[in-house]
Amino acid sequence: MTQTIAKKNESVKHLPRLTTVSNDRLSKQKVVYQVEGFNLWYDETHALKDIELSVYDREITAIIGPSGCGKSTFLKSLNRMVELIPSVKTSGDISYQGNRILDKHFKVEQLRTKVGMVFQKPNPFPKSIYENIAYGPKIHGIKNKKILNQIVERSLRDAYLWDEVKDRLNENAYGLSGGQQQRLCIARALAIEPEVILMDEPTSALDPVSTSKIEELIQELKSKYSIVIVTHNMQQAARISDRTAFFLNGEIIEFDLTESLFSNPSDQRTEDYITGRFG
Repeated sequence: MTQTIAKKNESVKHLPRLTTVSNDRLSKQKVVYQVEGFNLWYDETHALKDIELSVYDREITAIIGPSGCGKSTFLKSLNRMVELIPSVKTSGDISYQGNRILDKHFKVEQLRTKVGMVFQKPNPFPKSIYENIAYGPKIHGIKNKKILNQIVERSLRDAYLWDEVKDRLNENAYGLSGGQQQRLCIARALAIEPEVILMDEPTSALDPVSTSKIEELIQELKSKYSIVIVTHNMQQAARISDRTAFFLNGEIIEFDLTESLFSNPSDQRTEDYITGRFG
């Protein structure tokens, strides 16, 4: 028994310093998403099984787990993007701000104006930097040039990109570096003034310097937005998140404060994953 504890502590100590969050603050947090008994199938494949999870206001929730465990599928379920696949069937309930988003009468457009999405690989539009940011507001009916200019500047500033591109706004976004393109995509998501930002492995295609900048940005954005991030990088989850959910084979094995999950997991499978025994 002593040997097991020693090995566990030795493995955990190699993780970075964990994000610490006041229990008093967490106890007062408002629930943004409430997921209850959620199941999802691709044809006959049961991809997500009885998912129970809460996403809290102005927190970073990390989703970790090995490839194929359902992390990205779950993330895309939160803004109903997964429904673009014809073979998908679901059961259970997902509520956003008290609204049952799977209800057939709920308008998905209403949800996606409040929930932004950033993907694994930077995907700027083949347009200018300016038009990438202005695109969403224009779709939502904003035509006034002065207002659009303000939105573009604010969004780029919030994404810590303004100073790098303010003299290049009319240049094609493809001319930016990979890290800059990903921050541009974050700025594009911010331009529609969402309440939640979903991020699907946003740094997996980036170099360490760009990854560090994105992580710093994510932590800054938490003051204004609720963030759910899927990551293969356990160190990243430990560095930036408030809560972490460990997915395995389509199930949530454990969901807890990040510090607790990494330092004292309650399930042996969680311990085995974070200490590198599999995954």
